[in-house]
Amino acid sequence: MADKSHSLTRKKERTEAVEENKDAKQVRNEGTNTGGEAPADGADGAADGAQGADFPVEPMELPPFEIIVGDRIDPLSFKFQFKNVEYSSGRNKTFLCYLMDRVGTADGLLRGYLEDEHAGPHAEEAFFGQCLPQYDPAAKYTITWYVSSSPCSACAAKITEVLKAKKNVKLSVFAARLFEWEDEEIQAGLKALHAAGCKLRIMKPLDFSYTWDTFVENEDQPLNLWEDCKENYEFYQDKLADILQ
Repeated sequence: MADKSHSLTRKKERTEAVEENKDAKQVRNEGTNTGGEAPADGADGAADGAQGADFPVEPMELPPFEIIVGDRIDPLSFKFQFKNVEYSSGRNKTFLCYLMDRVGTADGLLRGYLEDEHAGPHAEEAFFGQCLPQYDPAAKYTITWYVSSSPCSACAAKITEVLKAKKNVKLSVFAARLFEWEDEEIQAGLKALHAAGCKLRIMKPLDFSYTWDTFVENEDQPLNLWEDCKENYEFYQDKLADILQ
């Protein structure tokens, strides 16, 4: 797709990004509020404390939120974070869905996802520490990632190091969008990944539907693809081909 047609849709995509980001945040807030009733003893204690308390109740500080590891993604989060728009405002995290086959073992095909908040390790780096902790150099690993955006330069460098050190790991990365693809360091990182044997490709419309069916809490509802999904795929795939040539 021509760059000109993408620039004409930026205003619309900004509006969609704001609205969808609000929806995603609302779901996140609903997920953190359990909605359950407090036990009766707790309610009585709070009432007694309110009557004669001389000490204010201080809010509890929670630890920083870094990496989520799970089985199914919230559907609103998926639709927002994986949408393959060129203008990606508000999409400031990475969702990584993975399939991992340890060839020749009884483990079967392992499946899951990681989500980062960019407060610590990115999802790509965290995968090797949290999903591949017991590495067996005698086994063969076939791993496929479906990611909301391609790796940053730092993550690309770390993935490249892993693939060079662990020749028995075969990795395919299918990305919904290219992350800052005009940056020379990003391009160099993608080239290094490709040279290290990583298969890189942009997600096709069918890949979005597959990821929706496999990794999303979709309640058996089909994914209705956005109207410019195929055009955006072609745009990004052309850019990736130019980078890797």
